[in-house]
Amino acid sequence: MAVSVNTVYQTVLYIINKEQRGYITPAEFNSLAAQVQDEIFQSYFPDGNQLNRQNQKNIQNNTEFFNMFKDTSYKLFPFERQVTFLYNTTNKGWVFNGGGTIYKLGEILSTYTGNPTYDSITELASQSDFSKITRSKLTAPSAQYPLAVTTQTTTIIAPSTTQQLLVKVSPNPDILTINCLFTPTSPLWSFTVGTLGQYLFNNTAGAFVDFELDISEQTNIITNILKYCGIIINDPTIIQVASQEAQQTSNNEKS
Repeated sequence: MAVSVNTVYQTVLYIINKEQRGYITPAEFNSLAAQVQDEIFQSYFPDGNQLNRQNQKNIQNNTEFFNMFKDTSYKLFPFERQVTFLYNTTNKGWVFNGGGTIYKLGEILSTYTGNPTYDSITELASQSDFSKITRSKLTAPSAQYPLAVTTQTTTIIAPSTTQQLLVKVSPNPDILTINCLFTPTSPLWSFTVGTLGQYLFNNTAGAFVDFELDISEQTNIITNILKYCGIIINDPTIIQVASQEAQQTSNNEKS
């Protein structure tokens, strides 16, 4: 379940306005919300690595609903999608031209539809290793053991306005499917202006964007936004209290 952008904004306003300490405009909130969501998303990877070390040492709580490594992995599920790439003859490689921005590549599956048909897990190599291996007769990739490398397109492929991720595979498959991790979409608190000039939340479908993080992150989102709010309105008390709360929450999750 996603986190309501309106609930977060109203909570933040309530806290900073409780003692007439200041006000955060929708534009400021949207910028802070995007920053905080990205910070929390990025934190999953070092946190997951740290928690996985507990698994390896057999000191992780493995009872149902209390394995923190699994909980962290679960938080990434909304951003994980298995997508089919399309071959681009101009760039001589495979691109994903759908919606969203790819953050990481997971398992790469190359399909060769000859006789026999192969669905081969494809190893991702560096450019230097890819060049060496594909040029050697002894180590040349095959349909059973293909090899991939990533780079950028040399041209812009519509509807994108920037260079895109390009995947090259040897030997070239008929179908390329990759399990990808996508970056979260930036939240947006959209509004209309009331008769008194006040900002009113626009809850029309498509007008606003909720946080894509798991509902369990709502407290983290609010406290981290409050830290930045304290900087904007120059109130060190808010920064201190929010920082302490965020640190306590983080310690509780990792202890």
